[in-house]
Amino acid sequence: MSDAGALLLAGGGHSHALLLKRWAMQPERRPQHSITLVNRTSTALYSGMVPGLIAALYKRDELAIDLRQLCDRAGVAFVEAEITGLNPQAKYLRLRDRPALHFDWLSLDVGSVSRPSAAGIPIKPLEASLAFLESENPADPKPLRVIGAGAAGLEVVLALRRRWPQRELQLQQRSGQLDPGIQEVLQRARIALIENEIPNSGPNLLCTGSQGPDWLTTTGLPLDPNGRIRTDRCLRVEDHPSLFASGDCAVISASPRPASGVWAVRAGRPLATNLEAVCQGQPLRPWHPQRQALQLIGSHEDTAWAQWGSWRLGPSPLLWRLKQRIDRAFMAGFLQPASMADAAPMACRGCAAKLAAQPLAAALEQVGLGGQPEDAASLPGSEKLLQSMDGFPALVSDPWLNGRLTALHACSDLWACGAAVTSAMTTITLPMASANEQQELLVQTLAGIRSVLDEQGAELIGGHTMESRSASPVPASLGVQITLTVNGNSPKSPWLKTGLRPGDALLISRPLGTGVLFAGAMSGATKAADLDAAQRTMAYSQHTLLEQLEPIREGIHACTDITGFGLLGHLGEMLQNSPELTVKLDGPAIPAYPGALELFECGVSSTLAPSNRAAWRWLEGPVQLKQHPSAALLELLVDPQTCGPLLLGCTAEAAAQLTQNGPWLQIGNATAAHG
Repeated sequence: MSDAGALLLAGGGHSHALLLKRWAMQPERRPQHSITLVNRTSTALYSGMVPGLIAALYKRDELAIDLRQLCDRAGVAFVEAEITGLNPQAKYLRLRDRPALHFDWLSLDVGSVSRPSAAGIPIKPLEASLAFLESENPADPKPLRVIGAGAAGLEVVLALRRRWPQRELQLQQRSGQLDPGIQEVLQRARIALIENEIPNSGPNLLCTGSQGPDWLTTTGLPLDPNGRIRTDRCLRVEDHPSLFASGDCAVISASPRPASGVWAVRAGRPLATNLEAVCQGQPLRPWHPQRQALQLIGSHEDTAWAQWGSWRLGPSPLLWRLKQRIDRAFMAGFLQPASMADAAPMACRGCAAKLAAQPLAAALEQVGLGGQPEDAASLPGSEKLLQSMDGFPALVSDPWLNGRLTALHACSDLWACGAAVTSAMTTITLPMASANEQQELLVQTLAGIRSVLDEQGAELIGGHTMESRSASPVPASLGVQITLTVNGNSPKSPWLKTGLRPGDALLISRPLGTGVLFAGAMSGATKAADLDAAQRTMAYSQHTLLEQLEPIREGIHACTDITGFGLLGHLGEMLQNSPELTVKLDGPAIPAYPGALELFECGVSSTLAPSNRAAWRWLEGPVQLKQHPSAALLELLVDPQTCGPLLLGCTAEAAAQLTQNGPWLQIGNATAAHG
């Protein structure tokens, strides 16, 4: 297969968001190449509505563009990572704490940062300044000063007046910068205008203009005095034919325009046209942006004024309503169409791709391999040397993260036995793709696996690679399949699933709900923040729990990890040969990831859930719920988990210690069946 080339989109700015929207809505325009978007967060805030967020008129979700979902719809891999540098000659993008990503073509839309000019909190990056404003006390007697009286500074200080009607606010301008009309608006808003640099006793918020991210200065790319990348009219970086740049980090040398969301939005179409052309070997088209752009600037009084260069109209309530209408329409354009959301559900990935319990048990019984399953098997000659195997189709399109999650999931079988992981071997099946793309996928996947083993002092001692014979998905990274054989040792006899005793407390180490969250993500039903929270927990290794458990090892009688069959399915395995036991579960105490129960209430569930519901039969026997369960709780009990929690049974004394000093939560207890 020929080497088709890889397109890397660095940054989730407005131009790239519109590019992804175009490919999601018109997939025939998408280049038939490997395409990856890298951004430090899974969402991008629409700048036009940020003042409204500061004013507490909008919730964050209302102006957050879900880049992960947009990439899924556009057939683009999504990588959440912080960019730290670029080597344009060797063609790779440096990422923090991860391997670099290689490219054939690169498009940069990495935004800007506030230009440092005084002591204070820079308005950009927005995440830090918004967090600062959330932490501020509106009754603080110290004045908050906005430094910089351009359009951004005006919008911010007027938004703050709406957010904090009584707090003392100041705006620092250059002498004579603002005309009498604007000064009158500020006077009505009780915002003091400061014309010199008198030290402020309160915090300063810097709206002093912007510049390109600092790491751009180390790339050798042509930059203007503000650190913005110089491009030609085709948005191609000067003297770098395979690099493009747009948005606040770039400037067209022949038509310089200020860094503004307006220009970033308008660059979306010409950028898309030229990236599609360069990938197909076609001529590029120059863009001739107009000299001025209309700006609508909101005030604190449900009014806005329109500005076109030196011309201004308003403030007016009509213009405010127009601005809100434009902003909401822009965001509505990124929502998944109802026709896509209502389409037949796709098969879930990760551990939700596990074979259902009934055919698995029947097949094992038919070939004489039935009986009580354990999380890991002891190697012949020593019950303390353990081995386990696990794996599944790619859960996420980021091959490094997918390698990490798969390795964490596989290792948890040994952790559930109280064993430390010492080594692993892997089989990786790669999709049919170009040799360069397969190499990149393998590098990223192996690095993700190694990140888990290195944390535990374990080694990757070997493995095998294969190429799939099935058609590759889009993006191809979803075609990676990993199987891991994990080896470890236990200092004493390993914990079994079946050692639960009367009087034991039942403890769980992390929330449930990964199955429904990823199922909901495929239809656009899962909120980006909820999936972010789950993935952060999933990507955190639970091997550190062994150190906490070792001092009370003798008080732990049974342990397992909750994976594809859900809490109830794996709890049933613990009780399978224990007719003398009854487990009483405290439903409200069972932790769920944010958003999971709400998705169940909306009818969302994993494609493995219907077969897992057979485990509800345990509720008619040895498992009892202390309260009448909601429908959502019943679904949570059988939701398949990837990188799920450990579930252990231990003495009351051990439970008291664990619930005080760790992530453990008690969700029930075991009693004698007649008790």
